[in-house]
Amino acid sequence: MKMLEVLKRYVRHICKIFLCKYALRWSISCKYKKKLGKDINWSHPQDLNEKICWLAACTDTSEWTRLANKYTVREYVATKGFEENLVDLYGRWEKAEDIDWDRLPDRFVMKANNGCGGHLICHDKSLLDIASETKRFKKLLRKRFGYDTFEPHYTRIKPCIIAEELLDTGKQAVVSSSLVDYKIWCFNGKAEHIWVYNNRTEDSAEFGIYDLDWNYHPEWAVATSCFLKQRRPLPKPETLPQMIEMAEQLSEGFPEVRVDMYEVDGRVWFGEMTFTSVGGCMNHFDADYLVRLGEKVDLNLVR
Repeated sequence: MKMLEVLKRYVRHICKIFLCKYALRWSISCKYKKKLGKDINWSHPQDLNEKICWLAACTDTSEWTRLANKYTVREYVATKGFEENLVDLYGRWEKAEDIDWDRLPDRFVMKANNGCGGHLICHDKSLLDIASETKRFKKLLRKRFGYDTFEPHYTRIKPCIIAEELLDTGKQAVVSSSLVDYKIWCFNGKAEHIWVYNNRTEDSAEFGIYDLDWNYHPEWAVATSCFLKQRRPLPKPETLPQMIEMAEQLSEGFPEVRVDMYEVDGRVWFGEMTFTSVGGCMNHFDADYLVRLGEKVDLNLVR
C-alpha cells in the first residue's frame, strides 16, 4: 500500500509538470474555478486576480523567476541602492547535508529560496534537533514549488537553502506575535495600497488594508477562516514614506507586483517580491476592490 501511494504521488506530480508546461491556461482556469467558483475572462480580464493569471500565462515571466527567488532578489535590491535594508545573510547551501550549523549564530531564520512556508525560526540553536531539521530541509529541497499551483516562474527557480538574520518581533512599534508584514501593492512603479498582516500563525493571520495616507479601509476586506480582519487600525509606521519610496523603485517596469517589508527597531527591512499573490485566487478582498485594483494593471503595455 505504501508503494502504491508513492507511485500515485509520483504520477500526480508528473501530470502537473505536463499541465504546467503544455496546458497552463487550462490548468489555471480549473484552479481558479475551483477556488473562486467562477470562470476567468481570458479575453477581457477585469479584476486583479484575472490579470495576475493572464500575466502568468500569457507573458514572459523570466524576470519574475529572478525576483521571486529569495536569494537572487537580494542582488536586485542591492543594485537599486537598498543594500542596507537587507537582513544579514549567514549562508547558502544547495544540499541540506552541507549546512554548516556550527557557523550559524544562536538566532536565525532558515528557509528555501523558492515557494513559501517551511521556515525554521530558531531562537536558541542549542535546542535544535539538527538531524531532524536536516532531514526536513532535504525533503523540502526535493519539492519544486510552482507545479502544484501552476505558477511557472517558481518552477524555474533552482532550489537552495539560505539562513538569514532573525528580526526581533519585540522591537516593533506594534505588538504582534509575528513580524508585522507591510505588503505594498505597486502598479508600474506606483504604490497604490498597503496590506498589513500581523499575528500570523501557520494557519491564519489578521490583516487590514490602508491607503497611502494610512486611512484604514475595512470595507475592502473580506474575513475568511484563514484571514481575520484587524479589529482596530494599527498605528502608522514611522518609516512609511521610506517604505513607499523603496517599493516604488523596486517595482519599476512591472505591471503589478507586491513588495513586502518590515519595520523593526525603527528601520525598514526588505522581505520579498510577489507577482502572483495567492496564485491569482485571492478571496479575502471585496469584489469591487479587486476590480478597482485590476484597473491599475494596463495589459496593453505587455501585449
